[in-house]
Amino acid sequence: MTHTILHIDASARIDASVSRTLSSEVVTKLGGTVIRRDLNDALPQITEHWVEAKTAPADTRTPSQNEALALSDELVSELQAADTIVIGLPIYNFGIPASLKAWIDLIARPSMTFKYTENGPVGLLQNKRAILVAASGGTPVGSAIDFATPYMQHVLGFVGIDQVEIIAADRLGSQSDAAIETARAKLASLAA
Repeated sequence: MTHTILHIDASARIDASVSRTLSSEVVTKLGGTVIRRDLNDALPQITEHWVEAKTAPADTRTPSQNEALALSDELVSELQAADTIVIGLPIYNFGIPASLKAWIDLIARPSMTFKYTENGPVGLLQNKRAILVAASGGTPVGSAIDFATPYMQHVLGFVGIDQVEIIAADRLGSQSDAAIETARAKLASLAA
């Protein structure tokens, strides 16, 4: 059985992006079939029409509502197909990029990625692994001012992905070489 990886990049930078470079190295190390999603190809923000479409029962949706959900359906299908999700996660201003937040808004779908129960929400994307490749100029990953990695762990857990590993290349502004070396050492120890 082939291992499928969903590789998501969220950095606004292309060539000089540490998160893109290291997340690509993770994907190469893991091997398998790769589904690629570059969030630099802007995703739309959710709208009132989208929310109405999302909450309408599937068998009553209008063609316009189905069209509004088409990209969201595609993004959810990518997640459902993946065994491992690798996310290149730059930390901008202590949090995640707007492009990644747009992706989260589009994949958080009741009855598709989570469901409501009398005991609270339950994630439907079970038995998947996520690897966050976090890069920051000054924010120490795991510190009190890192709002990106805890948020991503929470969101992924909300949809059922509770096996989340973090590879950090942080404080690149002051210790770039050491941060990248530390990240590559952790990358080398990843189980395939």
